[in-house]
Amino acid sequence: MNISPWPSIYLPQLPIEIAPLVLQTPFGETTYQSAETKMYVCGITPYDATHLGHAATYLTFDLINRYLRLQGSTVKFAENITDIDEPLLERAQRDSVDWKSLALTQVQLFQSDMSALHIIPPQSFVPATSAMDLVESAISRLKVNGFVYELGKDLYFDVSSFLDSLPISVDEAVAVFASRGGDPLREGKKHPLDPVLWIGNRDDEPGWKSEHGFGRPGWHIECCVISLRYLLGADYLDSARSLGDASFLIDIQGGGSDLIFPHHFMSAAQAKALTGREFSASFIHTGMIGLDGEKMSKSKGNLVFVSKLIEDGCDPMVIRFALMSSHYSEDRMWSNELLLNAQNKVDRIRVNLSKTEVAPALPLLREISNALANNLDTEKALQSIEDWCTASENAPSVDEAGLVARGLDSLLGLAL
Repeated sequence: MNISPWPSIYLPQLPIEIAPLVLQTPFGETTYQSAETKMYVCGITPYDATHLGHAATYLTFDLINRYLRLQGSTVKFAENITDIDEPLLERAQRDSVDWKSLALTQVQLFQSDMSALHIIPPQSFVPATSAMDLVESAISRLKVNGFVYELGKDLYFDVSSFLDSLPISVDEAVAVFASRGGDPLREGKKHPLDPVLWIGNRDDEPGWKSEHGFGRPGWHIECCVISLRYLLGADYLDSARSLGDASFLIDIQGGGSDLIFPHHFMSAAQAKALTGREFSASFIHTGMIGLDGEKMSKSKGNLVFVSKLIEDGCDPMVIRFALMSSHYSEDRMWSNELLLNAQNKVDRIRVNLSKTEVAPALPLLREISNALANNLDTEKALQSIEDWCTASENAPSVDEAGLVARGLDSLLGLAL
């Protein structure tokens, strides 16, 4: 499946100094001020429409992307599409549809949602099905490096060398692994946490010819090789060796907090097994979105889809505003009250942006920039906009509504 990113977005430059971005990571604060930033964000498995959890994640990395670019960094941004995996195949079988057609329609819907939410696309938007040659060669290299063993028709990655860096205890990891696509109880595995690299073909499942047999890749190796190939280049193994004193292959690995383990852990382990280097300088994870006090999930049937909200007449900029009203790293709740509150605030901003005279723009833009520089403090940034509205209503003094509008677009992606 050949997929192009959705249309790009113009990023207006601003007449203010942009402070270095500082983000909280699992290993403490990280300051980003390099001339180039390599960022990889795990993409969707296209078996269903974009829900608010997806939207919150991609919005977060859009804010990071915008800020780094305004800061002057060249951002190399890649994102995958897991267009071959159990959930997709199960949904296609359930609905008696072709799995490729299902994937394509859901990817197109995702692109439409991202465009509506004013999210800057990645330069590389890569389906796993277009990376089979990368997966094949990577597994071959892992074999040479001594990290692969066979079990039946399948190939497994020996993760034992990396267990010292588990983010949770082994017992907890085994339980999580079982709930997120792993098979810790399979007989014959060297360790319960060893992930599958290559799945030998079963029944009528789709597969690809390779030197490892007819089958398909495991989840983690897809992201590993796509990130390395599209952020380091076609000769990524040579590139990894030529990084000099750099300890890390890329700068940012991102996704929802549900990817901390096993996905991000396993992808990083496989990258190090391939190259001998640590995968990412920082891992950024977004919180989960709930609905009216409950966890939002497919099993509960309470997912809120971006396309459905838009279809029902909701302004995408209101959805974006609502998602920014809490900190990206926190688990938080979605509700009609939150959406209505966001609508009222966006309406107020638009009224003030339509005025000939408003409060000065530059102090506002500096406040928003400084809030974002401090671990993407969107709550403080949005409060600054409310304060500017109050000042514009009580003591308007300058013709700078256009500059404010450009600033809200550049810094926060609010195209009002």
